[in-house]
Amino acid sequence: MLHRPRATKSSGSHSGSGNAGIPRNWPSGIVYLRAPSYSKKLTNDALKSLIVVKSVLPATEQPRKSAGPYTNVKITKISNSSHPAHGQHGLFASERLLPDSFILPYLGYIHDNSDMDGNSDYDLSLDREVGVGVDSSKMGNEARFINDYRGLSAGPNAEFRETWIDVGNSKVEKRMGVFVLRAGKSGKRAKGIAKGEEILVSYGKGFWNERQLDE
Repeated sequence: MLHRPRATKSSGSHSGSGNAGIPRNWPSGIVYLRAPSYSKKLTNDALKSLIVVKSVLPATEQPRKSAGPYTNVKITKISNSSHPAHGQHGLFASERLLPDSFILPYLGYIHDNSDMDGNSDYDLSLDREVGVGVDSSKMGNEARFINDYRGLSAGPNAEFRETWIDVGNSKVEKRMGVFVLRAGKSGKRAKGIAKGEEILVSYGKGFWNERQLDE
């Protein structure tokens, strides 16, 4: 089973923002990715499900352009002692993020079940049909810092959804994206995510159930 990500526990970080385009507060020892890193053990069928020609996408599915580092978010150390991730890091909006808008992709090491790190807390399912996941424990982008909403708010303000990224040469690549939640029928989330607000998702019951078993 693939896990959900959690805040990093890396002890060191790059305090600067201009280290070869690495975002501020990026942890030392973790590779910053601008595109996914693919396992050499992935089958051709798995690769064919993840990278396709743009023309096969339905008209309702518009591929996106995406490149990091991402200026709409910032990695911030949690100083609030009541925060469940106190002393670690979270991901915050550096500008207002509108409802249903794409924030950034969740990048990492793309693998199947034969190449999975069973101890990783940063592993997210990418394609369940072919058993492929993306793990950002050792390499990834800003999305690896997104925390769970529990203990912080009544619910999440963002969610993971599949999306397609235009990678050139008429090809598109399936990635897991982070999106602001839709406004909803009641419109209670119509403000989206405010500048300076922490981006929070739900890791899901499976993540927390496994954490309890490990304790």
